[in-house]
Parts: sequence; structure tokens; C-alpha cells
Amino acid sequence: MGISTVTSEALQLKLRQLLPSQQGFGTDLSASDTIIPIIDLTASAEGSDVRPDLQLALAFGSITANAIYNTTSTIINTTGFYRMFGNCSVGGNGGTAGSANISITDGSTSKIMRSWFSVSHATGQDTTQQEPFDIIVYLNAGESVTATSNAQASLNIATRQVADTNGTLVQPSGFTPQ
Repeated sequence: MGISTVTSEALQLKLRQLLPSQQGFGTDLSASDTIIPIIDLTASAEGSDVRPDLQLALAFGSITANAIYNTTSTIINTTGFYRMFGNCSVGGNGGTAGSANISITDGSTSKIMRSWFSVSHATGQDTTQQEPFDIIVYLNAGESVTATSNAQASLNIATRQVADTNGTLVQPSGFTPQ
């Protein structure tokens, strides 16, 4: 087994950047011809963690469905990160335009996150538009998400919590990492 000195300033600089406590150590890097296996003990390597796209998967027990038509409804009122997805359909009816929106509120002030409007013509030449949406929202304590539509619009919204307030991921219902 031989040990040789590595004299690469680029490697030494990277070592000093990544390990600031080693800056004053003063010795050169060295290499050995001995193979040393490295075992990855992270959750990702052992399979108890899933890729982010799989973690966002929909599961029957994880989603809450809401249909909003000619009303205002509270969709989410618990802290954390949520995925909201669905479809909005807006139309008109002989001069009355359709409108819908999704808002976040703290109880006294509301901020519209997404809104939809249609144009209605008195001549009856009304059109209906449908648009899908997919939103990730974070709620602090005291905040909630509301959805509103008039009689010429409807919102179909499904929600799923994806993480708690600390950012700890919430796995899809029924999924147990192995």
C-alpha cells in the first residue's frame, strides 16, 4: 500500500471552502491505493424517502374535494403546505358575466391568489371557458384559503397537504416507505 502526496491547488482550495476548520491545518492532501468502501446511510439511499414528484402523488385518503358554485367556501384552514388543483369553468348568461377566485385570508384581509372572469353579451352570444390550475400554498396560524364563485362559474378544487409548517413532508395516504 502506497501513500502519495496530492499537490493540486484546486483541490486544496475546495477543501478549505468546504471544511473551513481545516484552513490552517497546513498539510498537503494525500492519496492511497487502498479501496475504502463508502456506505450511504441516508434515508434516500435506504429507500425510506421518495422522490419529490412521487411524494406529491395523489391518493384517495389524502385529498379533499370541494365543489364551489354560487357561494364562498373555506377550502383549507390548517397550517402547513398544501397543493390545490382542479378546474374552473366560467361562462355568462345574457349579460351576466361569470367570476370566481381563490383567496388567502388572515381573517381581516383577503388576497386573491387566482381569479377568473368571463365576458357576457346581452345578445346571448356567451361562451364558457374552462381552465385547470395547480397551486402550492403555505398557511400560517390564523390563515385560511377561501374560494368564491357566482352563479355563472364553478370551481372544482381538490387539496392535499404536502408538508407541515416545519417543512416535514407528508407522505400520500397509505404509503409506507420500505
